[in-house]
Amino acid sequence: MMVTMSAPPSNGAQTLLIDADDTLWENNIYFERAIANFISFLNHHEYTPQEVRTVLNQVERESILSHGYGLHSFTHSLVDCFERLAVEPLTPAIRETIHGFSRTIAEHPVEMLPEVPETLGYLAERHHLILMTKGAIAEQTGKIERSGLKEYFAAIEIVAEKDVPTYRSVIAKYELTPEITWMVGNSPKSDINPSLGAGLNAIFVPHGNTWILEHDDLAPVPNNQKLLVVEKFSELRRHF
Repeated sequence: MMVTMSAPPSNGAQTLLIDADDTLWENNIYFERAIANFISFLNHHEYTPQEVRTVLNQVERESILSHGYGLHSFTHSLVDCFERLAVEPLTPAIRETIHGFSRTIAEHPVEMLPEVPETLGYLAERHHLILMTKGAIAEQTGKIERSGLKEYFAAIEIVAEKDVPTYRSVIAKYELTPEITWMVGNSPKSDINPSLGAGLNAIFVPHGNTWILEHDDLAPVPNNQKLLVVEKFSELRRHF
């Protein structure tokens, strides 16, 4: 069932597992800009931009299996997509141009979503916060350090994938009580559905530019679990 909570539970502190990319700070919009630049650069004469994007989406799905998430995988996907679709060969100059699209993402400063530091400060005084993000360890660690948000979290988990076994391992590692543990995030595929599948509660914070490969329908909520949907991260102060 989907519920709206009006007050904090009477038993006190909860544990909040909180996603990072597109929950605490902007992320996918920079990838979308890089993709738009890549498609413009490719300038395919037979495939429409949307058809190129469809091919790239499939290439990214394949790259994830071999290279995981993050900029290295993304760059590999752009190069692979070019090789599949372009008539001209992949020269060193073209490869460098494609790599440049990825560098613009790496060089972009961390852009916080509205009222995130204030909300984390409020929550950290009342609850147990764990940052749980997926991707390349060095890349995610760098963003966390640059964000200045590390102080609000009791622990940080950078995982290769967010699936039911991963959530169960985190529950076991921190000896969490599922009934008072929530996963907070913008991705139905990675944050909401698998955490519900692992027995946790979940809080869905939609983001208008969530990566297309993270799109999914929200799963039915099992009995005795809760799903809270909020419009923005700062609304958590009303519920916790």
